[in-house]
Amino acid sequence: MTAMGDRASRRGAVDLGMPLMVLSILVMLGFMYWLFLQGQKQAAEKEAVARQMRADSVEAERLAALRGQTVSGEALQTDPSVFEGRLVTVEGLRFTGTLGTQGWWLELPNGNPFLVSLSPEVRAQGTTFSAGRTITVSGMILAMGDSALDAWSSAGSIGEGDRLAAEFSTHFLEASSVQVASSVTPTGAGGTH
Repeated sequence: MTAMGDRASRRGAVDLGMPLMVLSILVMLGFMYWLFLQGQKQAAEKEAVARQMRADSVEAERLAALRGQTVSGEALQTDPSVFEGRLVTVEGLRFTGTLGTQGWWLELPNGNPFLVSLSPEVRAQGTTFSAGRTITVSGMILAMGDSALDAWSSAGSIGEGDRLAAEFSTHFLEASSVQVASSVTPTGAGGTH
């Protein structure tokens, strides 16, 4: 009886070998399929990141095109005609007042005012500032002429006194984008140190 019992236990062991081998092959195939899916997922994530980087690059180029060349206040006060017809960004000029509803005066480093005409889009934003605020403005530098003054007067965006003040400008910046850079303590105001 013992001899028969030994054979029966070996037969069961031999019989389990085939199912275990099939099971291990299935587990290995399942693991390989899982690795394949992970690789596909990583490839999709890399493509999404690459697509986002391309979109960010295109957006950065678009913003750079909207901002144009960055021009210092010193360069603008020296000779604005150099930039005539060009898209520029001027950073760090102080807001000193308005020109009717058409524009603003910004203070150049030498203390002279520079006229910024607000595009209809910028005017529609209804942005207002207090004197002394530092502004960054992007737009086209244009020569001042009677046609611009007449258009502003006809539209009612400047009055006769504003027109007289604007006539002294040789050039102005037609603002397409305006950002408030920071708050500045007005000259002569005391501060604690």
